[in-house]
Amino acid sequence: MLIRLFDGLNEIVGRVVAFVAVIFALMIIYDVVLRYGFNAPTLWAFDLTKQLYGFYFILLGGYALRHQAHVRVDLVTETLRPEPRRVVEILGYLIFFFPFAWVFATRSWEFAMRSLAQNETTYGAIQLPVYPVKIAMAVAAGLLLVQGVSEVLKLVLNKQEPPHVG
Repeated sequence: MLIRLFDGLNEIVGRVVAFVAVIFALMIIYDVVLRYGFNAPTLWAFDLTKQLYGFYFILLGGYALRHQAHVRVDLVTETLRPEPRRVVEILGYLIFFFPFAWVFATRSWEFAMRSLAQNETTYGAIQLPVYPVKIAMAVAAGLLLVQGVSEVLKLVLNKQEPPHVG
């Protein structure tokens, strides 16, 4: 039940956030056409595309973990049989992943709340609010954390996922 919930949540977030790439690509094209075609660059496009890229990059961490797309160092585990490999992977999550994800979640939450309280903005020509991106960091940390729980549960319960197609 938790595995399906956490996997499903990160799957939905990943698919929705993928559309952000289309939006910021269109914004960049729009700005380039205005800048070079009409000599009338926008004041907002550069800052806004940086923020959208931040959303895109940070919010896909849980989705990437769900699909095993993170960089891994399998020098030790590739030579192990399935059972010892599962034990090593579980220990890796417990020793390395969860402490990192917890610090990432708690610190990014503090970071986001401080930015929100200060009504922090960018310093460019158009002063965009910064706190949405910082709140996205905290949300991303939470998504990464719950996906880690899902991955460990799969290892403990020895649940194999069918290969992802499309």
